[in-house]
Amino acid sequence: MALGCLMACQTEKGQTDFNVDEQLSYCASQVNRALNALKDSDYTMEPRNILDGDTAWNCRKASVEEWCSGFWPGILWMDYSHTKDERVRKAAEGYTDVLTFLGEKPAFDHDLGFLTINSFLKGYETTGSETYKRIALAAADTLATLYNDKVGTILSWPRHVKDYGGHNTIMDNMINLELLFWADSVQRSQIVNRTRYALGSSKKSVNRKLFDIAVRHAETTMRYHFREDGSCYHVAVYDTLDGHFIKGVTHQGYADSSMWSRGQSWAIYGYTMVYRYTKDERFLSFAQKVTDIYLRRLHETSDDWVPLWDMDDPRGLQAPKDASAACVVASALLELCQYVDEAKGREYRDAANAMLICLSSDKYQSRQRNVAFLMHSTGHHPAGSEIDASIIYADYYYLEALLRYKQIN
Repeated sequence: MALGCLMACQTEKGQTDFNVDEQLSYCASQVNRALNALKDSDYTMEPRNILDGDTAWNCRKASVEEWCSGFWPGILWMDYSHTKDERVRKAAEGYTDVLTFLGEKPAFDHDLGFLTINSFLKGYETTGSETYKRIALAAADTLATLYNDKVGTILSWPRHVKDYGGHNTIMDNMINLELLFWADSVQRSQIVNRTRYALGSSKKSVNRKLFDIAVRHAETTMRYHFREDGSCYHVAVYDTLDGHFIKGVTHQGYADSSMWSRGQSWAIYGYTMVYRYTKDERFLSFAQKVTDIYLRRLHETSDDWVPLWDMDDPRGLQAPKDASAACVVASALLELCQYVDEAKGREYRDAANAMLICLSSDKYQSRQRNVAFLMHSTGHHPAGSEIDASIIYADYYYLEALLRYKQIN
């Protein structure tokens, strides 16, 4: 079925080759169209979605409670890194600077990682700003306050502990570990440099608290958050006091036992990233396991390389798609393919290529229909929210995947 999926999402010229520069130019054009429509002089309103019938971004006020606040500045930083358009850089700085409070306020929930990684880390990668680094380091320390050593994971939703009957950790939380790993690497580098010159040695002991929290979270999640076949629950619930695992349930999926596509995409992306920082073969093996079940189920349930919002929705192809999940997976596979053996690497590279061809077709690109990059994502289906919409995080991971594709090719 994979070949049929690929053929179904060929380019409009009837070819299966992929012109990444053409797609990056398309994204740059859409960014500029969006900036023209936003006209936000103080940058406080961050794009979130474009619903059916709308043409411009619906925005929400930047805050710790709006978990998507960091994606738009991240898109702008990535676009600027490619285009060097000074107008885009100015907007990236504006939409990032309004999030400075992330380095000052206590943790509202685990999404502090999403908020910071996509804004300040992307900005730091591009500019080397010491201010951005300082804010991101402070946010990492704040995120670590949600860690429960008895459980071995970071609490996702403090406000829902009573609702779930215990310490809750959602699969999305795997992405936030990057903030802790990054902060650990920066802190170690700073300490090593100081001690090398002060003491003539770089062997001084370094406190790796953030690194250890991230590794323990990944280990605990790997142990309890997955079924035997490698598919994941959305939410794992643990006893707050003694840490034992209570149950796995869904919040945004079809059922507790179903494969919610975006949840599985977070697992693929998350464990690939964990291996990048740890080089621990356990995490590389597990990244492949959670990827392989996703690809197998994708070919069983979808008519192209974009999954149903939940692969167990009984409506089958009548159910909404989720382009955002495909974007997350495509980006992850373009990293994962570089860590595995040659045959597996080719399989993952080909799958990512096919996903990008599919996402870049008229079926999924917004083009002149609205100012986003993509259509047909699903946010919170059980709540009836953002179904078959353009959603900001789909665009973020799509652009990240394109840039990764360009880099490795």
